[in-house]
Amino acid sequence: MAERTVQVPDMVTVGELATTLDIPVTKLIGELFKNGIAATINQRIDVETAQIIVEELGLDVELQRQEAQPVIKEKKHQLSDHAVSRPPIVAVMGHVDHGKTTLLDAVLKMKVVEGEAGGITQHISAYQTVRNDRSITLLDTPGHEAFSALRQHGATLTDVVVIVVAADDGVKPQTVEAIKFAESANAKIVVAITKCDKDTANVERVKAQLASEYNMNPEEWGGDTIMVPISAKTGENIDKLLDMVLLVADLEDLRADVDTPAEGLVIESHLEVGKGPVVSMLIENGLLKLGQFIVSGTTYAKVRTLSDYAGHPIKSAGPATPAIVTGFKDVPSFGDRFIVVKNEKAARSMAEKHRLSEQHEAVHARVTGNDLLRMMNRQVETQDVNVVVRADVQGSLTSVTDSLKLLENEELIMRIISSGVGAITENDIRLAASAGAIVYGFNVQLPPTVKRLAVRDKVSVRIFKVIYELLDDVKGVMEAMLAPEVVETEVGELKVLGIFRTTKDDVICGGEVLSGKVTAGLMVRVKRGKEQVAEVEVRSVQRQQAEAKEVFEGEQCGLELRTRGKLLLEEGDRLEFFTRELKKRSL
Repeated sequence: MAERTVQVPDMVTVGELATTLDIPVTKLIGELFKNGIAATINQRIDVETAQIIVEELGLDVELQRQEAQPVIKEKKHQLSDHAVSRPPIVAVMGHVDHGKTTLLDAVLKMKVVEGEAGGITQHISAYQTVRNDRSITLLDTPGHEAFSALRQHGATLTDVVVIVVAADDGVKPQTVEAIKFAESANAKIVVAITKCDKDTANVERVKAQLASEYNMNPEEWGGDTIMVPISAKTGENIDKLLDMVLLVADLEDLRADVDTPAEGLVIESHLEVGKGPVVSMLIENGLLKLGQFIVSGTTYAKVRTLSDYAGHPIKSAGPATPAIVTGFKDVPSFGDRFIVVKNEKAARSMAEKHRLSEQHEAVHARVTGNDLLRMMNRQVETQDVNVVVRADVQGSLTSVTDSLKLLENEELIMRIISSGVGAITENDIRLAASAGAIVYGFNVQLPPTVKRLAVRDKVSVRIFKVIYELLDDVKGVMEAMLAPEVVETEVGELKVLGIFRTTKDDVICGGEVLSGKVTAGLMVRVKRGKEQVAEVEVRSVQRQQAEAKEVFEGEQCGLELRTRGKLLLEEGDRLEFFTRELKKRSL
């Protein structure tokens, strides 16, 4: 039994742990260092790591996880008797490049797709359209696999999911992902079969694929899945698709309260020069108005400006409406809930509570028990891949950092030493210089002064507009760090029949080739019975007193072996010939 039990938070700083255990902080840092973790006094470690270190120090203490203070829970708002009808929230999902954004262009009659790098949606965007005097809220979700966290949020926000499948391409991995997301979020599904204007389009094949493999039977085949063949290019059946979305939504009887403090979700957030944090939100209940105080996670705002999805000023935003807000003290996290509170004092107090209870600090500040055990038990030498990440918006930052962590393996540990939203700063460059890191920017600017500092400090800054190009670049950096693989190829075998001369550096002998062939320059394992006696190299090969290029199975030859030290070769020894190459490894 441990002498005493101590309660610590889920993530505790090294300094706090030293104080709790009543030991010098240097002793604790030294023990972490011995186990391969270069920790600072403010580094956060989890309870498992802390317990391992306590045991390593021989302290008779058992650590217990303290209950974290609750943060805003994603609790379901209980609708009152006064709830009113609200617009449906529709997520447009599907495989990358199947025409989701082009479909939205056709619905909204505006060019969304032109602004996207490589034609790939990089973050969730919210829009609103009107059909038969009824509003429909539309969420455009990214298609690339690195954005699965964003798509998951898109599905959980949603009443109806329009799954876009290209008629010329059929069901693809991210189509399947979208179907799973929609099912897990209990959202109704409408399938839009796009690119029907193409010569290679095969609508029936798509329907058959969805019916046979995913149990989604089209209505016209006696099933209950609505499938609408459309062409975003010609506008064919776009109105029919919207009508079907409204029909599905009507069956759900979607309602929301308006006489209640507004609450909802942060869809996206970024920094803008002159405006500060600019936040896209989706209101779930209540009316959000100018001048109100809202709290989201560890930050809060007095709503300074309020506009609709297109940037037009509005006085209030109701349920199922996307709105853009400025006035936040800091950039709130993507996917966080927000709620309206009475005044600034309440907002500040609630944000502070969240800050204190937030256990999930930045990736670089966490050390987990698994990390520590891996370091203590490691069989292979590990290297750190140090990066600083900057992205234009919070959702993209989450996607990039999550995707980078997935690239690490036993040998290469991904260390995101700093990450943030907005342009690359001088501080990013200084951090990168001290840690030997590469600075990666995603859809962000590199100010001239920062560029000069990066050149001066020899810091590599790499900016990308498409996520998979950024990930490919990081893969290239990591592959260059991997130790090359040693590949040995067996070439032949010879039996030693006579030894003619032995010196300090070489041996001249003769023998018969048992298999394969022998050439100059090959590596040789000298075998006596089952034991390997030495490893040498073939300097030259002779056949019938003349230099030979190669000698084959069944032939006899003379060999000059380079030995690097005296080798006492014996008759009957076997020589195994092989090549050894260093092969570049890939992740």
